[in-house]
Amino acid sequence: MQRVLVTGGAGFIGSNFVQFLLREQSGVQVVVLDKLTYAGNLDNLAPVAEDPRYSFVRGDIADPVAVRQVMEGCHLVYNFAAETHVDRSIQDAQAVVWTNVRGTQVLLDAVRDLHVPRFVQISTDEVYGSRRDGLFTEADPINPSNPYSACKAAGDLLVLSYVRTYGLPALVTRSSNNFGPCQHPEKLIPLHVTNALEGKELPIYGDGSNVRDWLYVEDNCRGIDLVGRQGAPGEVYNIAGGNEHPNVWIVDRIVELTGCDPGLRRFVRDRPGHDFRYAIDDRKVRGLGYAPNHTFESALARTVDWYRSHPEWWRRIKSGEFASYYRSMYEGRG
Repeated sequence: MQRVLVTGGAGFIGSNFVQFLLREQSGVQVVVLDKLTYAGNLDNLAPVAEDPRYSFVRGDIADPVAVRQVMEGCHLVYNFAAETHVDRSIQDAQAVVWTNVRGTQVLLDAVRDLHVPRFVQISTDEVYGSRRDGLFTEADPINPSNPYSACKAAGDLLVLSYVRTYGLPALVTRSSNNFGPCQHPEKLIPLHVTNALEGKELPIYGDGSNVRDWLYVEDNCRGIDLVGRQGAPGEVYNIAGGNEHPNVWIVDRIVELTGCDPGLRRFVRDRPGHDFRYAIDDRKVRGLGYAPNHTFESALARTVDWYRSHPEWWRRIKSGEFASYYRSMYEGRG
């Protein structure tokens, strides 16, 4: 039985990955380490809660003692733990530095000392920065634009430095914008889906022309798993969706799928330093045999259906701390 540690496994991508691993691989024992910040939610792991191959430990990846205890005996570590929201990082960068930089360093030291055979750092296409045309490859220099992406870039560089300095068997994945079940409603798609279902306004930064490449979370999980098993240590692998769309186009599709009033759309003051377009070349991971299984249209419809059928999940989040955060970010920006 292979023992796998998934940090940040109660978050959006991490919880989907835990479910993917336990569903697709019979010979794994999955241990989740999660601090359970506002974005970590044990409800996300409810589908596997009774699986004897799954266990959960609450802890901070920046805590060396907790990390070493839970990592002992692991064959593979996937680091999903991160502060991921750009707007929050702009308001206060302290948390993103602590988790995305300090936390990554603590994990790497533990991997080195415990001789863990493989470590996979989960990163983002945002570390490359923005470009008007063309695609970023893994060989392109990174040029982050905000505190969140700068800290993710710092984490990536730490990982690669440990590969070069210590020979650590580590890899990095950088995916495009994920969407799907269990994504916190601070993010664009779940925010607009849940607002549409509630009949609330749909805030769109600037003129809505900013472009993102959208990747269904299950497809990203498949790519990450493939890299973890077959990728070469010291390498970076882009995982793209191949679905580039302006933000306003995404909101219009959500309006259609939910049947809400198009008049709920509202253009608000743009985010500071808002990158115009992210786009990555993923031919390298496709060389390992990767390809997305879902079209954007079918995946977005599935996502809307999930939020429509799980109102208790997102209403609880939106009625708590997120309510005041949402007001501070969007009200009065029109």
